[in-house]
Amino acid sequence: MNTISPGVAVVTGASSGIGCATAKALQGAGYRVFGTSRGAASESLAASDNLEGVTMLACDVTDDESVAKLINEVLARAGRIDLLVNNAGIGLLGGAEESSIAQAQALFDVNVFGVLRVTNAVLPVMRRQRLGRIVNLSSLLGLIPAPYSALYAATKHAVEGYSESLDHELRGFGIRVVLVEPAYTRTSFEENLVRPDRLLEIYDAARDGMNTIMRTAIEAGDQPEVVARTILEAATASAPKRRYAAGKMARQVSLLRRFVPEFAFDKSLRKQNGLSA
Repeated sequence: MNTISPGVAVVTGASSGIGCATAKALQGAGYRVFGTSRGAASESLAASDNLEGVTMLACDVTDDESVAKLINEVLARAGRIDLLVNNAGIGLLGGAEESSIAQAQALFDVNVFGVLRVTNAVLPVMRRQRLGRIVNLSSLLGLIPAPYSALYAATKHAVEGYSESLDHELRGFGIRVVLVEPAYTRTSFEENLVRPDRLLEIYDAARDGMNTIMRTAIEAGDQPEVVARTILEAATASAPKRRYAAGKMARQVSLLRRFVPEFAFDKSLRKQNGLSA
C-alpha cells in the first residue's frame, strides 16, 4: 500500500488507552507528535506513560479557548499540522431515559462537539497547506445499535455522518477525513463510564447485566496497540478508505451488518446482550 510521509500530528486524549498507544505508534513511525490531556500537561506525564518523544499539552475539547490555545501552541512549535486524531471521548451506560437532557448534552459536548471544535481549529491550517488528514475515532457502536448505550451510540453515529460528509467537502483542498471503528478494547473505558444521573429501578437488573457483559467483553478485547496500528494505517494511506474497522471483532461485525438480513442481525444482537426476543 502506498503511504504518505509523516509530519506533525495532534492526538487528543493521549494520556492513556488508545490515545496513548496511538501517540507512541505515530512517534515510532516518524511523526512529530503532540498529545493532549484534559489536565495540566507536563514532561512528567509523558515520561510516566512511556511517551518520551511526545509533547503533551493541556486541552479541554469542550472549551473553545482551550482548543485555540492548543493549536496556536502546536503551530508556534512546529509551524504546521499534517494529521489530527480526534480520540478524546467519554462513555455512558444506562437506559436512554435515565439521563437528563443536560447529561446527554454534556456527552455530546465531548464526543461530538469536541470533535467539531478541534477540527474547525485545524482546518484553516490544513487548507493553507493544501494537505492534511483527519482521523476520527468512532466505534463499532457508530455502526450498530447498542441497548443501554443509546446516547453513546448516538454520539458515534453523529461522528460517522459528520466525518463522511466532511470528507466530501475537503477533498478539493487535499484533506481527507477517515473513521476508525474499534470494538471492545482493553482500556479503563468501563471504569470511567459516566453513570446516569436519574437512575430508574425498573432498569436496574438489565443495566447491571449490560455492565457485566461490557466488563467481560473489555477484558477479552483487543489491546490498544491493535487500534493504534489501524489508526496509523488510516493516517498514512495515500488513498484512504472511508472507514477502518479496528480488530477482528470489529471487522466481523462490520461484515455481518452489511450482509446479514436485518431481522437475523437484530435477533443475534438481542441474544448476545441477554435480552428477550
